[in-house]
Amino acid sequence: MKISISGIRGVFGNDFEPKNVLEFTKNFSSMIKSGKCVVGRDTRSSGEIIMNCVTATLMQFGIQVYNLGIVPTPFVFREARKFGSGVMITSSHNPLEWNGLKFILDGRGIDEKELDTITGKQEIFSSKTGNEEFIESEYVSDVTKIVSNVKNNPEITVDIGGGAAKNFARPLLEKIGCQVDTINEDLFSSSRGPDPTTDTLEELRKKSKEIGFAFDLDSDRLVIVKDGKKKSPDITLALGIKKSIQLGYKKFVLSADSSIGIEKYITKNDGTVWRSKVGEVNVIQTILEKNAEAGGEGSSGGFILPEFNFCRDGLLTAGLIATMLDQDIDTFIEEMEKYKQIREKISFPAKFHDKIIEIFTNKLENKYELDLLDGVKLKIDENSWALVRKSNTEDIIRISIESNDESKIISVQKHIRKLLNESYEEIK
Repeated sequence: MKISISGIRGVFGNDFEPKNVLEFTKNFSSMIKSGKCVVGRDTRSSGEIIMNCVTATLMQFGIQVYNLGIVPTPFVFREARKFGSGVMITSSHNPLEWNGLKFILDGRGIDEKELDTITGKQEIFSSKTGNEEFIESEYVSDVTKIVSNVKNNPEITVDIGGGAAKNFARPLLEKIGCQVDTINEDLFSSSRGPDPTTDTLEELRKKSKEIGFAFDLDSDRLVIVKDGKKKSPDITLALGIKKSIQLGYKKFVLSADSSIGIEKYITKNDGTVWRSKVGEVNVIQTILEKNAEAGGEGSSGGFILPEFNFCRDGLLTAGLIATMLDQDIDTFIEEMEKYKQIREKISFPAKFHDKIIEIFTNKLENKYELDLLDGVKLKIDENSWALVRKSNTEDIIRISIESNDESKIISVQKHIRKLLNESYEEIK
C-alpha cells in the first residue's frame, strides 16, 4: 500500500483491504467540521464495495453523505467546496487491480499533518447516525460559465479510456459547441491502459480529426493528440497556461518537473513563476501560499485553475483548449516541443530510497547547481535540467530530464543511472 498526500493506493484485496478503508474513513470523519461529505468513485470493479464501506463508515460516525456515484475526480473536488469535505475512490492512472482513496477538505487535498491524522490510531465515538442522499453534480453547468462557446464547431475525438468521463465529456464539449466522437467507453474492452501519459494512444491517433483528448480513469489527467501525433503531457499544461495568459492571469505555480519551456513562456509574457514539489497537492499548497492564479504539473498532463477547482481538472482543461482551436496553436506547440523530455522510473527497494538519493546527491557536489526542493534537481544549463526523486504513488525512483539538445538528454540519463546504481550498491 502506498500512502501519501496524493492518495492512499494499493492492490485491493492484497495490500489494500476493506479494514484499511474502514479505519482511514473513520479517522477522516473526525476532521469533517460541516458534518457533510460528498463521495464519488471511478469505474474500477472494486469501486462499489469500497464505496459501500466509505459511505457506511461516514454515516456510522454521524456524517451526512451525498453520493455522486461514478464521476470524475474534479466533480468531487468541486462539490466538496459546497459540502465541506469529500472522498474520491480512485487510484487514478494506476493499473485496474489497484484502487484507493483521495480525501478532500474545503475543496482541496489533504496536507501531511492531516494525512497523519487519517492514518494514525484514533478512538472516535458518535451519538448520531448520518444519512445518505444520491445527488447529481452541477459541474458541467459550472464549467460552461467559465468556458466560453467555441467557434467553427471543431471536430473532437474523445478517448474515454473506460473511465468516469464516459457520461460527461461529450455533453460538456457539445454544450460549448464542439462536434464530438468518443472511443473506448467500455472499461473492459478498451484498446489502451488506464494511463494516457504512458500509453501510445494508437486508436485515438488514427481516429482523431482536429484534435483528440484522452483521459485517465478519474479524468484529472488529460493528454492531447494533434494531427495524428500524441503530445507530451507537458503540452496539456502549456496550453492551459496559454489560455490563462489570454484571460489576463499573471501568477503561476509549476511543479519542479514541469517544462522549462512553459516557465520561459510565462516570463516572456510578464508573468511570475513559483516552483513546487511534484504532486497535485503540493502545487495547490504553493498556489494558496503565493496567491497564484493557475498552475499545474506537466508530468501528469494536469492543469489547475484554482478559482474553479483545487485539483487537476482534465475536463475543464479540454473545454479551455477547445476555445483556442480557431487560433494557431500548432506554432505554439512547436515552440514548446523544442524542449524534449524523458521520464523514467527505476525500481529499488523502497526502504533504501532516501539513502540512495542522499548518496547520489553527495556524488554531485560541486558539479552542478542543485535544487533540493523535491529530491534533487540538477541545473545543467539554462535550457537543461534533471530531477531525481522518489515517487509519491509508486515504490520507484523517478528520473526526469529536459533539454533542447537531445544528445545531452541521453548523456545525462546514462550518467544519472550510473550514479544511482553505484549509490544502491554502496548500501546493499
